[in-house]
Amino acid sequence: MGPVANSKSPVRLRRDSFIDLPPTVRTPTYVSSDLSPGIVHIGVGNFHRAHQAWYLHQLMQQGLAHDWAIIGAGVRAYDAEMRERLLEQDCLTTLIELDPSGISAEVIGSMTDYLPIEEGNPTLILRMADPSIRIVSLTVTEGGYYLDANTGAINLAHDDIRHDAENPDQSRTVFGAIVAALRQRRANEAKPFTALSCDNLQGNGEILRNCVVGLARISDPELADWIDQNGAFPNSMVDCIVPATTDQVVSQCDAIGIDDRAPVSHENFRQWVIEDDFCAGRPQLEKVGVTLTDDVHSYETMKLRILNGGHQLLANVGEILNVPTIADCMQDQDIVVFFRKVQAEEILPHVEAVPGTSAEQYLGLVERRFANTAIHDTTRRVAFDGSARHPGFLIPSLRDALEAGSSVKGLALAEAFWCRMCAGVREDGSEIAPNDPQWESLQKAALASKADPELWLEQRRYYGDFCRSAQFSAAFASWLTAIWQNGSRAVIADYATNGTNSR
Repeated sequence: MGPVANSKSPVRLRRDSFIDLPPTVRTPTYVSSDLSPGIVHIGVGNFHRAHQAWYLHQLMQQGLAHDWAIIGAGVRAYDAEMRERLLEQDCLTTLIELDPSGISAEVIGSMTDYLPIEEGNPTLILRMADPSIRIVSLTVTEGGYYLDANTGAINLAHDDIRHDAENPDQSRTVFGAIVAALRQRRANEAKPFTALSCDNLQGNGEILRNCVVGLARISDPELADWIDQNGAFPNSMVDCIVPATTDQVVSQCDAIGIDDRAPVSHENFRQWVIEDDFCAGRPQLEKVGVTLTDDVHSYETMKLRILNGGHQLLANVGEILNVPTIADCMQDQDIVVFFRKVQAEEILPHVEAVPGTSAEQYLGLVERRFANTAIHDTTRRVAFDGSARHPGFLIPSLRDALEAGSSVKGLALAEAFWCRMCAGVREDGSEIAPNDPQWESLQKAALASKADPELWLEQRRYYGDFCRSAQFSAAFASWLTAIWQNGSRAVIADYATNGTNSR
């Protein structure tokens, strides 16, 4: 069952306080003086600490990877708050594993420092230029790659990218900082580092390569060639449900007996699949359950389409109907009917099996994970940044279905629910607060499409040429009109019974 409530005052989390923590809390067996940095990680959110940092911690617990400690970093002003919290507790994190049968807690210490957040990122660039850093990893979210939706390449016209191209030593973006650091390494005759994306993007390594090399090529074509020929950008697939930290999580940590200013809760499941392509060495991650393979694509396709796409199926209509969490959505008969029908008929048929798991078996695993009532994963968190998540998680299934000549009615309904959610008001009249970097334009398009559904599909940055598909656009328009007229539950009932809007 894990730790029980502690009657004593919580112990402030520091490296010198392990002995005072409850004996049921697992703590590092190594000391910080044993560790030296080998990784800079940019984007130290909850997911990184529950996933990549945890895997490194497990290696360190075995007496391995002591020269692969993580240095945290960020390029956005809001990263400063997390930096302050973590530095106050020696960069330690309490991980609280949530399971319906009980909770358990573990303190991890694989991160040893967190670089200052500075304009132009001089300290970050200098640190990445140090040859001791052999991996630079990122979790900057799907929307943080400045991608052109139509080409999939970096949007060279974006103001931040143009700035970094014109000011190569005063970067605004993570990619500008990486290019600047690699320029210094080349000048110092040092090898490049491996750049490892840990974001939910199909072919994330290739995307990262295109961003870095594409940006470098604007100002220094020879540097771009050097990076492309000598660097490494392995594709990877990451998986673990990690909710936002709430007051409830902090209270759980206090009850266990730990005063942690930045605890993280997570489910009892992790997966990490990485293309074994590193240019400067790597930790022995296979010793702690990481899959190293030459074929990441099939793993990431299965995960992104079934799990991440499934999250969007649930969260958008869940927000419209004011269903608080993903687990609550899995208890809602109407939402589950919609979720399972779209998955079975329009997503799974276009997903190939991976070694040991079929698409149907993986969906069963996903359903069990989503239904975990101990995980308070809000529909709002999962629905965040739909402008990046729909193109990344649902549109690929839509594209495959159209190319195969199969049904897209359920996926059209999913897009109609996203549009309806972006109108900013639930069916009970309550407000949906802005929840997307593009919220203003999305809401404007959503409200205009109430009278003319085609206006939503004219957002080419998300849909490309899909709006030209008569099959998809007709289904979308019919569903959206019906949602506004009859409500989401009535529309799901029609979809479940007929697969079409009969009203």
